Amino acid sequence: MVYSVFEPPERGGDTTAHAERFAFVRDGFSFAAFLFGPIWLLWHRLWLALIGYISVAAVVVAGMKLIGASYGIRSLVGLLFALLLGFEASSLQRWTLTRRGWRDRGIVVGEDLETAERRFFAAWVASIGSQVRQPHAPKLRMPRGNEVVGLFPEPGANR
Repeated sequence: MVYSVFEPPERGGDTTAHAERFAFVRDGFSFAAFLFGPIWLLWHRLWLALIGYISVAAVVVAGMKLIGASYGIRSLVGLLFALLLGFEASSLQRWTLTRRGWRDRGIVVGEDLETAERRFFAAWVASIGSQVRQPHAPKLRMPRGNEVVGLFPEPGANR
């Protein structure tokens, strides 16, 4: 499965608490959003998407009543509307997170959420470790004179 990874805005200096707040949004069709549209939007706190969903649904229902659409046509349109929400659920989550100031940190692939989290954080910790110099790390000593580094002596060392 493919997950989009979002980093939350900084709250403080605690790196562990910050890492626990990362959001992993699974790409693909959401059966929960398809079956329980408005409830799913409420559960994920997608307020603007919920308002948009209710507004568009109300306009569509009113329009279909106005033109005198049959029950079968209204049911088909409702099913298509639910399918659209199921397909676009992850896009709505990503849009909402971006709007709230979360940073998109890329994608990660894993068999399940736990595997994807492990892969992402392993790469994330490695990238942070290569960018940040440890203040108490031991300094490397340069060879002097006739000392040998590996199999090659220091250039110009004829002492």
